[in-house]
Amino acid sequence: MEELKKKATNETDKEIVFSKAIKAGKRIYYLDVKKNRKDEMFLAITESKKIVLGEGSEPQVNFEKHKIFLYKEDFEKFVNGLQEAIRYIEQEQGPIAGETRIADCVELSGKAPASDANEIKIDIDF
Repeated sequence: MEELKKKATNETDKEIVFSKAIKAGKRIYYLDVKKNRKDEMFLAITESKKIVLGEGSEPQVNFEKHKIFLYKEDFEKFVNGLQEAIRYIEQEQGPIAGETRIADCVELSGKAPASDANEIKIDIDF
């Protein structure tokens, strides 16, 4: 009986074909490209946040995780929405000091705007 459970679990596991971890303070963002049983790829985005409970010599460490799954047919809408949200924040609060606007660096075409030494670029090709 246990063997059947293990086999079923292994069959439903998604194959990771590419992975990128982004460390950002107390959080780590994982971008995992996975394949489902039909060999279709999708993006799994995971936010992992370290939570320390208690103090002293034996604090308890846990990780709080949140996931979203993004499918190919939704990439363009997602990136457009992300650009719009980033632009709004930058219009309201300005870009990070000494940085160019992040939303201007995210382009679907793969053609990035003119480069600056402090510029962060995110190129996404479909």
